[in-house]
Order: sequence, then C-alpha cells, then structure tokens
Amino acid sequence: MREKSPEAEPWGCAGCYGIKQKNVAAELLAKLLKGEIAARSSRNVIQSRQFSEMLKKTLNAYHNRAIAMQEVIEELIQLVREIDAAAKRGVELKMTDDELAYYDALAANESAVRAMGNQELKVIAAELVTNVRASVTIDWTLRENARSKIKVMAKRILRHYGYPPDLQDEAVQTVLLQAETLCKDWAA
Repeated sequence: MREKSPEAEPWGCAGCYGIKQKNVAAELLAKLLKGEIAARSSRNVIQSRQFSEMLKKTLNAYHNRAIAMQEVIEELIQLVREIDAAAKRGVELKMTDDELAYYDALAANESAVRAMGNQELKVIAAELVTNVRASVTIDWTLRENARSKIKVMAKRILRHYGYPPDLQDEAVQTVLLQAETLCKDWAA
C-alpha cells in the first residue's frame, strides 16, 4: 500500500496532520492552565476551584467527544483570558491579593453579594485579612483552640457587618479554608 503525502490530498490526510498538532496544542495549553490553577490554589481557593471546574468540564466534554478539538482550544483560550482578568481584578477593585481572596470567599454565595453589595464585602475582607493575620501562629491549623479563636473572630466580623445569618456558617468555613491557604506564608 502506497503512502500518500499530505500535499497530494489537501482535504484528505493533510487534515490529519493539523488535528495532531491541535491535539498537542490543546494538551500543552491544558497543562499550562493546570499549572497556573495550581499556583492560584496557594493564594485564592475560590478562584482555583472555579477555574479547575471549568478546565475539567472542557476536557471531559472533549474526552466524551461532545466537542471538537477546535472548540476545546477556543474554550481553553477563553479560560486563559478569564484567568488573566481575574489576576487584574484586584487592581481594578483596589484590593490586595489577600483581600481579594477573602472577598471571593465571602462573595462565593451570590445571595450574600445581592444582600450586602460589593463595597460592604470589600470592607469585611479587609478586616478579615487584618484580624486573621494578627491572630495567626505557626501551628494554628493544628491547635484546635487557635482554630476556634479564628473561627469565632470571623463569625463576629460577619455578624457585625450584617452578613446574612443563614449563610454565615458556610462563609466561615470558606474563610477558614482561605485562611489555612494564605497563612502558610503569614506564619513563616
């Protein structure tokens, strides 16, 4: 059986070479995105979780043959744009990265954003950063009394600013998770 060169069949096998390159491009882009998402997970738990889910959804759709390679690449590029926009969001909101991480933890619940507004959540996030940073010790995640102190402090701040009571427990758990992530750098 004679092999045909890609030039001999411009619409036949030549397309196969393009698809292979697209597969490599998509795999490389997905790998780079996984690395960027992993780097974000050390600073912002909520953003990392959102971007991981988006990447997983896109890759699962491709592996299940629900979308074509070109669509995968387009969705991955869109995800890159969203990650880039998220990186610039802190500057636009005039918040530090730590404040933005707590803001995202509080704003994870849309009804809390509607009830309180962005400005109030920004104030709460700034106060959480200040108070949690002041309360952190090296082994606070291992000592239950230190964890409890930060949990009570977070509840008090949320209650003080009128964070919706029915959403407070979930918010406190997310704030603690965010604190564990950020405080690795703070307590060192």
